[in-house]
Amino acid sequence: MDSDNLIKQAEEVEALSSIYGDDWTIESDNFKSYRIRIVENKNEALLFVTMPPDYPTLSPPKYELSAPWMDRKIKENLHKSLDEVYLENIGETVIYQWVEKIREVLQNIKSTETPKNIVTPVIESLDMTKLKINCPEITHGEVIVDRKSSFQGHAAEVHSVEDVNAVITKLKENKKILNATHNMYAYRIERKTAKGTTILQDCDDDGEAHAGSRMLHLLQILDQKNTLVVVSRWYGGIQLGPDRFRHINNATRQVIQQAGMLKK
Repeated sequence: MDSDNLIKQAEEVEALSSIYGDDWTIESDNFKSYRIRIVENKNEALLFVTMPPDYPTLSPPKYELSAPWMDRKIKENLHKSLDEVYLENIGETVIYQWVEKIREVLQNIKSTETPKNIVTPVIESLDMTKLKINCPEITHGEVIVDRKSSFQGHAAEVHSVEDVNAVITKLKENKKILNATHNMYAYRIERKTAKGTTILQDCDDDGEAHAGSRMLHLLQILDQKNTLVVVSRWYGGIQLGPDRFRHINNATRQVIQQAGMLKK
């Protein structure tokens, strides 16, 4: 590692640790990976950063942003803003600017909590068993672990967008899944009409760029129909590079096969 970079990194870590206190966590000294907890308006985001050897003189830190509750469009715009911050400060340390940019975005998002002066009505006659019946059966795949990151696929047979939403809502009732760094999904639904058969399909990266489209491409290759796959990833503080896509694809295929839905 260049000695100048080493000095700048050490100074930045010392400063960030002092500024953020308990919200600053060392994930790995060897890999120079850290986590910063950012809370504003009751909204929480976790920024995972890893300092490569040529940071800050030649490259930015590698990062993952975990905010499962955040709207996809807001998250995409935030990623663009972080890229802009780096481009405006090439050659300089940028993690503090990144954290404060995220904080600025959180400040402009209304709290996810219900205001105290608003009363949510209680519907005592709600039959929870019927809600469960309306959600398709979900199969949970085996967990794939690589360098502290974990990947798990979830699959269900779906016949409408309502089924898709029901499955995703049900999955996020599990706090572990809700708090995953990313919950990517893809689905393909066969629809028969008077004019013939059509395929309704869509995907979502949930902040893991290109992951959803790769999952959808795999479903297309396998000619899957009426299939929804969600892959949860829990980031472990170490960048996996292209290997993460291999794990996402493997988790996708494995859970489809486990659910007995894989077309031969």
